[in-house]
Amino acid sequence: MSKIIATKAIRGAHKIVARAKEDLTKAIDESGIDSPVAFPDTNYYLPFAYAMLGIKAQKAKDLLEILKYAESLLPPIPTENIWLPYLGPTLDAGMATLFAEEIIEVLKYSFGNAVTPTHDYWVGFTTDAILREQGIKLVDGRMPGFAAIVGAAPTNAEAVRMVRELQERHILVFMSAASDGKCIAQQLNEEGVQMGWETFLVPHGNDIASTVYALNFAARAAMTFGGITPKGIKEAREILLYNKNRVHAFVLALGDVDDEKHATAAGAISFGFPVVADTDIDQILPTGVCRYEHVVSPVAREKMVDKAIEIRGLKLSIDKLDIPVPYGPAFEGERVRRPQTACEIGGKFSKAFEFLRIKKAGDVENGKIQVIGPELDTVPEGGATPYAMIVDVAGRKMQPDFESVLERRFHNFLSEAMGIMHTGQRDMVWIRVSKEARKAGLLFKHFGVIVHAKLLKEFPSIVDKAQVTIYTKLEDVAMLVPEAQAAYQERDERLAGMTDESVDVFYSCKLCQSYAPTHVCVISPEKLGLCGAYNWLDGKAASEINPLGGNEPILKGQCLDPVKGEWQGVTEYIYQKSNKTISKVSMYSIMDSPSTSCGCFECILAVIPETNGLMIVNRGYSGMTPCGMKFAVLAGSVGGGNQTPGFMGVGRLYLTSKKFVSAEDGLKRLVWMTKELKEALSDKLNKRCIEIGAPDLFDKIADETITTDAQELAAYLKKVKHPALDMPPLM
Repeated sequence: MSKIIATKAIRGAHKIVARAKEDLTKAIDESGIDSPVAFPDTNYYLPFAYAMLGIKAQKAKDLLEILKYAESLLPPIPTENIWLPYLGPTLDAGMATLFAEEIIEVLKYSFGNAVTPTHDYWVGFTTDAILREQGIKLVDGRMPGFAAIVGAAPTNAEAVRMVRELQERHILVFMSAASDGKCIAQQLNEEGVQMGWETFLVPHGNDIASTVYALNFAARAAMTFGGITPKGIKEAREILLYNKNRVHAFVLALGDVDDEKHATAAGAISFGFPVVADTDIDQILPTGVCRYEHVVSPVAREKMVDKAIEIRGLKLSIDKLDIPVPYGPAFEGERVRRPQTACEIGGKFSKAFEFLRIKKAGDVENGKIQVIGPELDTVPEGGATPYAMIVDVAGRKMQPDFESVLERRFHNFLSEAMGIMHTGQRDMVWIRVSKEARKAGLLFKHFGVIVHAKLLKEFPSIVDKAQVTIYTKLEDVAMLVPEAQAAYQERDERLAGMTDESVDVFYSCKLCQSYAPTHVCVISPEKLGLCGAYNWLDGKAASEINPLGGNEPILKGQCLDPVKGEWQGVTEYIYQKSNKTISKVSMYSIMDSPSTSCGCFECILAVIPETNGLMIVNRGYSGMTPCGMKFAVLAGSVGGGNQTPGFMGVGRLYLTSKKFVSAEDGLKRLVWMTKELKEALSDKLNKRCIEIGAPDLFDKIADETITTDAQELAAYLKKVKHPALDMPPLM
């Protein structure tokens, strides 16, 4: 390997370890050796150290143990540039660097002896909740990998061009460290580029030490979705191999690569993440730890992304649509604020709806896009316009059940265009178009271009032809909306009549197996996927589209237990598709062989023994729960393909299903839920309470404003006479 890389990496590791030791010594002198240390809202302590060593660091004295291990890894500092035929000492230096950087960063949170890591637009540490929120994007392909950009581009324009290129390729971008005193995140901020998890642009910090956040994100991906519990060297190796094989990441080094950056890059290489630099640093071209080359330089900046994708072995397709703005999932979460808005559509501002309907092949002219009424560029700035988008589709395999599935995708299709903020569906849509997008030339006809292209690309097996007509005159919209509303009602009635007993086939969802190899979702008419994103109709449509994909039909077969929800065909399927690790699943039970979870669940159900009932906590709630654990701690037990009686990941709408843990008496067992979730589902839950003959049950369900203590909850339930107290024991 290179002389210079080995020398600089080892020298840089010594510098960063010495810095960590100095910071830790100061913190202990000022606050004491038993002072608590922690990153916010994580069940993984110092995630990188926990993953590699199994150390559950919670006090300053625990950091001393990690620091001692980091020091033991440090090779001697070379007195001159050395040449080595192997990577060992450089990789050891890299790992020592990451241990030290994590100590440096956690001290910023714990003792205030350094600059707060989250100020302005910096996000600092990634919480477990955010990690899991991104999980569905990782597993369904919307986010095929991530790039860690270290340093800054020579110009702001080049910085914007590079991140737009990554966004269009759907790649998550972590940003840290500085070149000549500036980080690329600062350049984007100066250009008004919206950053944050919702746009795939995550600015961790301008300190080189903040680069460790990308690596402890990767370590937690292995623990969370891979179900690896760290104990020592064996598991550490599994976590590193998991990242090499499953987490497709790489480093883009911009500007001067000093000793500390060399050392940090060596740590990334240990994960199998290669480095591409725009400066003339020494290369490491043989394969081994990384799938292909380890370090490639110098690479022209306009070719860096392509080179990184190549040496990481990523196979990506880019949506190149004939529209004047960038397009891709990275723009789906983009917010268009009122001062940025050129035009409002729907919501409280105008009458609007979107509607997809099946037509005979002869009645559909494929690719025909019409705008009847004023175009977008004629709407006064800040004004609103009526809007109706009617999409006619034809296909030999197209079925009425698929209309709503395809129509719901309009939200994703349009949101992925930069400058379109699309919310809602049907006749409750609300759209904002940004001034920047309209200035670039975005028109309503481009809405049609997007929807037509994406329907044919994503649903090729069922959509042969599609045409789009957009109406922007109020009289046209008012005349057409009754037909759409009648169709909406008919669909709802048809779906409401479906039960698990009325079908012979359920559908699987194995999208999460890329991260949780033993997990399989089984989706039925009355039990949606635990991520909340896939229902039975979605599974049916996906199976028709791609019979070899992640959604397969499961013939139910003989019913083994109608109460718990067991079928011979389902049992056999899960056993085979879980790598023969899950031998039994009860669809309707949380106590007997409950469904497994990957980590992408919307909510977690858990038994509270003191109350003889169940609680549910939704993602995003960071407070304590009556079972004595926060969401992040619960998720560590439930995720990773684990089957844990008494705990289960679910989609939030499962609460309103007649099959909601029906083996344990269903909704009458629910004794506590978060206030946010209770308010969001109030109408549906009240309706279900009336249906089960307990109209006052909703008001008897406690939330965090009443208590988060199990004993206090039991007393409250007794006071309000909650039915769970009189039911057969759960345990």
